[in-house]
Amino acid sequence: EAMTDNRNRTASNVRSTFAKCGGNLGESGCVAWNFESKGLITVEMPDEERGEEMSLVAIDAGADDVQLEDGVLEIFTAPDQLLDIRGALEAEGIKPDSAEVSMVPKATITLDESAAEQTLKLLDSLEELDDIQKAYTNADFPSEVLERYQASS
Repeated sequence: EAMTDNRNRTASNVRSTFAKCGGNLGESGCVAWNFESKGLITVEMPDEERGEEMSLVAIDAGADDVQLEDGVLEIFTAPDQLLDIRGALEAEGIKPDSAEVSMVPKATITLDESAAEQTLKLLDSLEELDDIQKAYTNADFPSEVLERYQASS
């Protein structure tokens, strides 16, 4: 997602960033089919039983899907249901860590270590550009690569 007053400058900066990081920039919208706009709410839930309880609250409020993994509850919903579900959680005394409309991949691709590191560097470089608001990926990163990358950052 980009916000710019000069489309040519932004496209040039993004193209240059892709080239520096070993990627290629495709035509506008060429991978959009692989993502769908969803409301995404994340809540830290170290207590698994409470997480399951909040999953049911979210589903009753209209959530499309929930995932409870490693102490984090992710709630996926239609964008127009985001505020309703957030309100239902807050009524139960749960304050979400984040609640936003996001581009969620329909399918993910597991990367090997080399490709994962290269992709993480690309994503960081893109997010450093002034005109870029958010960068989305359908990559599934190996946990050891993520840990190592976060430790070096």
